[in-house]
Amino acid sequence: MEPARLKLYAYLDARDHQRTYLAIMRLFTSTLLADLSAGEVAGALAGAEREGRVEPGESRIENVINRLRQLVEWGNLVQGRREVVASSIAEFQHGSVRYQVSKLAVRVQRDVDELLRVPEGAREVSRELLPAVERGLGALGRSLSEALLSEARRPREALAEQVTTLFLQHAELAATVRDFYAYLGQVVTRHHLAPEEIAGFRNLLVEYIQMVVEDVLRHTPAIARALAGLAAARGELLRLLGRADLGDRVERARGRSAEDWQELTDWFVDRPGRPSQVTALRDATARAIGSLLASVKRATSGGGLLPSRRAELLKLAAWFDGGTRAEAHELYAAAFGLYSARHLSPAPEHDSDNERTPWRDGPVHDVTVSVRSRADRGARGRTSKILDDPMTEQSLLAEAREADERRAASVAELAAAAPDLAAATLSGEALGVLCELLTLAMAQRDTAADPGSATDPVRGLRVTVSHAEGRSTRIRSHAGTLTLHDSALVLD
Repeated sequence: MEPARLKLYAYLDARDHQRTYLAIMRLFTSTLLADLSAGEVAGALAGAEREGRVEPGESRIENVINRLRQLVEWGNLVQGRREVVASSIAEFQHGSVRYQVSKLAVRVQRDVDELLRVPEGAREVSRELLPAVERGLGALGRSLSEALLSEARRPREALAEQVTTLFLQHAELAATVRDFYAYLGQVVTRHHLAPEEIAGFRNLLVEYIQMVVEDVLRHTPAIARALAGLAAARGELLRLLGRADLGDRVERARGRSAEDWQELTDWFVDRPGRPSQVTALRDATARAIGSLLASVKRATSGGGLLPSRRAELLKLAAWFDGGTRAEAHELYAAAFGLYSARHLSPAPEHDSDNERTPWRDGPVHDVTVSVRSRADRGARGRTSKILDDPMTEQSLLAEAREADERRAASVAELAAAAPDLAAATLSGEALGVLCELLTLAMAQRDTAADPGSATDPVRGLRVTVSHAEGRSTRIRSHAGTLTLHDSALVLD
């Protein structure tokens, strides 16, 4: 299933006729229920060919048929037929075969067009959606109570409207947060920043990110309480939202499954072993500020051997961009000392570009720190030799065998004590293994009332912990006593 779906992206990186494929897919996705023949597609491509948006000759009917067949093979288009009135066999063949766009191809092209419209700068975080999500959860609780008390249609429709609005607001909020921090991670990891860039990023981090994080932390407790209040009635909520029988193969709107609500909860609420996105946002902000401070220190310390050559490299790049082809060759020879008759650098092992790719469209070469800071292209240091140390190797293997034997003995001790765990006195290492498995089992629980289990991957010992009101489980060991309140523990 996955390889077939990934072929839907093949036309975006096709070796030939890439612009033609893109123009055809935009034509099919520009209207609803597009049903076009090869002749109609050729007529639309003729205008694009006159404007220079596709290569000359791509609007010819035989070329259009080949491109459409290729898109059908990739899965972007599907074929159909309908009755037509034609004056010739060729006209009948061109008009009777119709093409429609597939559902997944519409999503691919929609994402492509959206990506091409995105600017290079930072995306503003939709902070105003946080109070909207908080208010929506509060109103959702009241609407759920009304819908449960009344079997009328109107309360259920209002409930569905609020759920859909809530998940659309959260999806937009999460998308803007991801895009903003992706841009932030892109810029703060740069080794050299110009003084004006440092001032701009400083304002961005100190002022804007502070507002974003403060808003998120201020609204998160209320949102977490509202989600906890809805958790008990989640089953009834899904029952009211799932009354329309649309079948199993229909893609439902967000908020109609337990997984959607769990994903929404995990965005705001921490779970054992699974930090929330709010925690990740706070950690990412701290790392970004640390990276910016490191960049400021590098720019202002002046501790390098020579000043940075970043300005010189940018000036040279501007000369290349503004010069003619002949001037670019002269600049290249003068700046790098490489002429057409001699090659001082060995050829690469593999060149991913074809002969029709201009150098400006090829892959960007990564300029090393030594070149951009000191204009030094010499190799630093040499590769260390791999030493053969048999004594250390045998010592490490012996330690690994000893640790494995101790763990096996601890697991065997736990298995022997499983029938009457309360009466047994475990060793310190056996208690450590039990605590390790118990931590993994508790991490599987969404709430305190849910059961959880974990299994030793090598020896198969399973620990199951479940809620037991008023019951305390005590496990004695030579290192102390472990007490679990309102819990039952089973080893098998």
